[in-house]
Amino acid sequence: MVLTSTVVTYPNGAVEGRGTVLAVHPMEDGRVGVVTDATPFHPRDHTWPDQPADHGELRADGTAYPVEDCLTAVRAADGGELFTGADIPVRRGTDGWAWLVLHVVPAPGPVAGSSVELRVDAERRDALSAGHTGCHLMALALNAALAGRWRRDVRQDSLWHPDFDQLAISSSVIQPDGSTDRYRVGRSLRKAGFVADELADALPEIADRVNDRLSVWTTTGAPVMIDRDGPLLSDRRYWTCALPEGRAVLPCGGTHLRNVAQLAGLSCALTLSADGTGLTARTTAVRTMTGHLAARGR
Repeated sequence: MVLTSTVVTYPNGAVEGRGTVLAVHPMEDGRVGVVTDATPFHPRDHTWPDQPADHGELRADGTAYPVEDCLTAVRAADGGELFTGADIPVRRGTDGWAWLVLHVVPAPGPVAGSSVELRVDAERRDALSAGHTGCHLMALALNAALAGRWRRDVRQDSLWHPDFDQLAISSSVIQPDGSTDRYRVGRSLRKAGFVADELADALPEIADRVNDRLSVWTTTGAPVMIDRDGPLLSDRRYWTCALPEGRAVLPCGGTHLRNVAQLAGLSCALTLSADGTGLTARTTAVRTMTGHLAARGR
């Protein structure tokens, strides 16, 4: 059997679905990884694991299997070894490889060929989606707030501001209802044209500008969408949001709210390291009841 990449429905906001078990792989820790032809589960990405995996359950033949983790995996389409995490040997989209969602459940798991119901923990999804949407909005607001600190032309974001976020980011961690993003403000960024002089003194004003913009954006009712090249895990996906300044677009494989109106509040705290070479942005999102129910597809 030629294996094809998993059909994923989480970009549409799905938290429930049905599928057929294609394979069950033993894991080193004694659990098993279940591959289905289609899934609403969002797996942890192997190259930029900013958003944690969905949790939930698979149900087959009257038995519920808790999904304790969810990983991105690849295997040659015509068979062979399954690879996960740092062991993945190919780039996304490489011909002849299937990109798979691996649902990690306690052994023995359902058998290959079983029809399964897949159900995501919707509350966890909702909270992570709010954190991820808030993270992208913060990044765009931070880019705008720092736009005057560049003395050279650099790549711009989709709202035509110098893209500090993408040029300086070192790590991003999506959390329930928030995120923590760390940026390098060292020699390489300064050589690229960023002016870091007196950044510590200016940080309160910069934070005010970021938060003022976030406050405006959360009142706009701007829709959030995931555009994608196709339905497979291997296809590229893009976060888009129709903000007052224009249509914001960011490459993103995560999950999101459907509208910024699902955020009752969004704020960011900025801190600079003692040596001035590291900037940390901690973003906090407050969901509305509308957002809470929308994640369940009701």
